[in-house]
Amino acid sequence: MTITKYKNPIHFYSLSTIIPWTFWFAAGYISHITPFKNEYLQIASILGFMGLISPMIVAYSLIHKDSELRNDVLKRFFNFKSIKSVYIVLTCFLMLSSILLAQAISLFFGYSASQFVITGHFTFSSGIFPVWFMLIFAPIVEELSWHSYGTDCLRNKFNLFNTSMIFAFFWGIWHVPLSCIKFYYQSNLIETGWIYGANFLVSIFPYVFIMNWLYYKTGRNILVAIVFHITAGYFNEIFATHPDSKIIQTILLLAFAFILIIKERKFFFQKKFII
Repeated sequence: MTITKYKNPIHFYSLSTIIPWTFWFAAGYISHITPFKNEYLQIASILGFMGLISPMIVAYSLIHKDSELRNDVLKRFFNFKSIKSVYIVLTCFLMLSSILLAQAISLFFGYSASQFVITGHFTFSSGIFPVWFMLIFAPIVEELSWHSYGTDCLRNKFNLFNTSMIFAFFWGIWHVPLSCIKFYYQSNLIETGWIYGANFLVSIFPYVFIMNWLYYKTGRNILVAIVFHITAGYFNEIFATHPDSKIIQTILLLAFAFILIIKERKFFFQKKFII
C-alpha cells in the first residue's frame, strides 16, 4: 500500500469547501435574525454541525470503495510500535507549553499574571452543543477527514512543505464562514479586533507544519493528529489568556516551525514519499 492511492485532491477539497460553506453561511444568516428565537438557535446549531461533519463524509465516500484505502486508514489508528516517545510528548504538551510560555513572556510587557488562572468557562458558544463537547468532537471529525484522506492526497503530488502550505491556506479559508455565525469562536475573534482574526489565520500555518511533521514522523498516525488538534483548542481555552498572548504564541510557533523546516530540510522538501 502506497500514498499514491490518495489521488483525488480536487474532488476532496472542492466538496469539503462547498458543502460546509453552504451550511455555515445559512447558519450565519439564521443566527442574526431578530427577534432571535430558540428554534433559530437549534436550526443554526444543526446547520453548523452538518457543515463540520461534511468533509469527513466526503473522505469516507472516497475511501470506502477501495479495500486498500480502508485497510490503510484503519491500521493507521494503531501503529504505535515504532513511534519515538519524543513525538508523543510533543503531541500532548507542545500546545500547552506554547501558551504558557506566551503568557509568561507577556508578563514582561505588563500583562497580568491572572492569565494563568484556569477559568472554568469558555470564550465562545457552540449553540445547543456544549463547548467542552465541541472542543473534543470537532478535532476528531476534522482529522478523520484531513488526515484520513486530505493531507495524503496532497502529499501524493507535492513535497511536505508545499503540502502544508496549500493545506494551511485552505484550512484558513475553510474557517471563514464561521465568523458569520453569532457567538462562535471565529465570530468573537472578529468582534474583539481584526488583528486577532488575522492572528488566527496566520497561526494556522505554523500549526499545520508542526502537525504534519508529527503526523508523518509517527507513520501517518491519525490519533496523533487528533490528540494534537484537541490540545490546541483545549489548552487555548482553559486559561484566562489575554488575546495579545495568543499573538505571542503564534510567534513562538512560527519560530518552532522555522527551526523544524531548517533542521529537517530534506524531510520537508523531498518530493518522493517513503513509507
